[in-house]
Amino acid sequence: MAGASVMTSLPNPLPTPPAHPAPAFNPQRQREHSVPSPTTTASSLRALFLRAVDPSRPASWSAAVADLLSSGDAVAALATFAAAVRANPAALRPALPPALRAAAAARSLAAGRQLHLLALRSGLFPSDPYSASALLHMYHHCSRPMDARRAFDEIPDPNPVIVTAMASGYVRNNLVYHSLELFRAMIASDSASVVDEAAALVAFSASARVPDRGVTASLHALIAKIGFERNAGVVNTMLDSYAKGGSRDLEVARKVFDTMERDVVSWNSMIALYAQNGMSAEAIGLYSKMLNVGGGIKCNAVALSAVLLACAHAGAIQTGKRIHNQVVRMGLEENVYVGTSVVDMYSKCGRVEMASRAFRKIKEKNILSWSAMITGYGMHGRGQEALEIFTEMKRSGLRPNYITFISVLAACSHAGLLDEGRYCYNAMKQEFGIEAGVEHYGCMVDLLGRAGCLDEAYSLIKEMKVKPDAAIWGALLSACRIHKNVELAEMSVKRLFELDASNSGYYVLLSNIYAEAGMWKDVERIRLLVKTRRIEKPPGYSSVELKGKTYLFYVGDKSHPQHIEIYSYLEKLLERMQEAGYVPNTGSVLHDLDEEEKESALRIHSEKLAVAFALMNSVPRSVIHIIKNLRVCSDCHTAMKFITKITEREIIIRDLQRFHHFKDGLCSCRDYW
Repeated sequence: MAGASVMTSLPNPLPTPPAHPAPAFNPQRQREHSVPSPTTTASSLRALFLRAVDPSRPASWSAAVADLLSSGDAVAALATFAAAVRANPAALRPALPPALRAAAAARSLAAGRQLHLLALRSGLFPSDPYSASALLHMYHHCSRPMDARRAFDEIPDPNPVIVTAMASGYVRNNLVYHSLELFRAMIASDSASVVDEAAALVAFSASARVPDRGVTASLHALIAKIGFERNAGVVNTMLDSYAKGGSRDLEVARKVFDTMERDVVSWNSMIALYAQNGMSAEAIGLYSKMLNVGGGIKCNAVALSAVLLACAHAGAIQTGKRIHNQVVRMGLEENVYVGTSVVDMYSKCGRVEMASRAFRKIKEKNILSWSAMITGYGMHGRGQEALEIFTEMKRSGLRPNYITFISVLAACSHAGLLDEGRYCYNAMKQEFGIEAGVEHYGCMVDLLGRAGCLDEAYSLIKEMKVKPDAAIWGALLSACRIHKNVELAEMSVKRLFELDASNSGYYVLLSNIYAEAGMWKDVERIRLLVKTRRIEKPPGYSSVELKGKTYLFYVGDKSHPQHIEIYSYLEKLLERMQEAGYVPNTGSVLHDLDEEEKESALRIHSEKLAVAFALMNSVPRSVIHIIKNLRVCSDCHTAMKFITKITEREIIIRDLQRFHHFKDGLCSCRDYW
């Protein structure tokens, strides 16, 4: 063991005096997880003693343990502590807290228990608050919160620091209600004045993880009373807690942000909160405001990553390019976090080649960088290139993980690579020991469904080791639409309704399946079901970005100043399409109307209006990017293929399911989505 090797490299320790004998601390028992090699540890200790640790001074030993811990060598810190207590018993009190934290860093419960016993025998626990706090920290970091609680209950009058350490450990182990209960008890036992910055930070971290949003509001009122409302650290954590409550609490978070003394962390937090909650326009707007605020507030890597995420969500390619230019000017292209965000932005904005160039600029790629590039190729139906990146990643020495295989299997699914997908799925377990999760099963169901292997897909679902979620049954339902399997579709919808009967998408997709099969009575039955259950379908819209500005179109939209010209252009375009062989797919219209009424309903879909507007106002031969918030309908999908052939323009549509690259009358999805 490394600990045994370490001991041989230490100076001969002084004999332990007979008074208050401490139990022998055995470094060989201190590890339960991997640690640095004996050679590395011994080398670190030799360097330490070359700096002339004075064995007669307890503070010198304590500093040595703390220095080794801060340098990341927890094993050497523990071994040094073992030497310290033999060489000078007086070193025990100052050196025990950093030794306990070293056991926590090494995740070594065995070492921690030895140190706990040492603290009890020496009387340092529960009397010494520093040792007590460090002991709780150790148990929590070793994932033993109940052991920490038993130790906490032995402390006669725990001070606020110890209570905060216990509450923080509960949050670390996701026992947030226990943490909040401790916080309430601390306030009730004394006064609000005992709450310091550290306690407030822990309390807000806990409140961010509970569904009751009133908890955050109550804490907000308390910190306002105490006077922490202008403490940037506390308020930044409070912003995050409010943001977990969705758009309503985000409004409160913004009010707090607008009234606080903002630092760069505050700006970054608020921008990130908007981006993570899909409020891209607000995130981008706040980023622009930050650049002009002055007062020493400067853009950094965190802000750039957050606003790039907002651009990715919105498909705002022009804005994303401007942010990328800022990244280049700041010399952050090689930064793994910013660079990965650039890759993600270009991928989700339909520019996979630019994503690839950004990927190659990253100097030291991590697993997320590789996964982002695999996902980028995969979402655009370029599965072979995704697999090449996967192979390159493995050759670089990085071992694929759970997330990587989601990206790889999704790439195979989007590209219809059945054999490759099956191989990767089997290799995940057999070669890398990764058990399939719902995401992996979902990719395989989608892949099998695309290939028409519906029975195999259904069998896979029945064999799952985890409970299938809505995404899995939804993938099977989509396959049933493509392959017109009404019976299996009804079975899938039954399961989906059990999981979420309020999701309008399931009703729409089943209605489409019935309509395309000419089963109009069943279409009407679904319509009545939607009405009686009061299911609300979110309004479909399509957005397009031109010259840095985003334009939104709804079905039958006439709100745009150019709506007369748009409709006129679209009529002429539809005439040319019909001359080229386009026949409206009226089977996708859910109402039992006559054919003429069905065709009229199809003409005014939002994606057709957005494309017509873009064709009228964009530079000739430039690529048109459309974002659709719902799944693109069958007729619009067919129409886009004819439009690209007639106009010789490339159109990229990102819908709820995937990317569609329309070019020369073809789509990258191969008519499966």
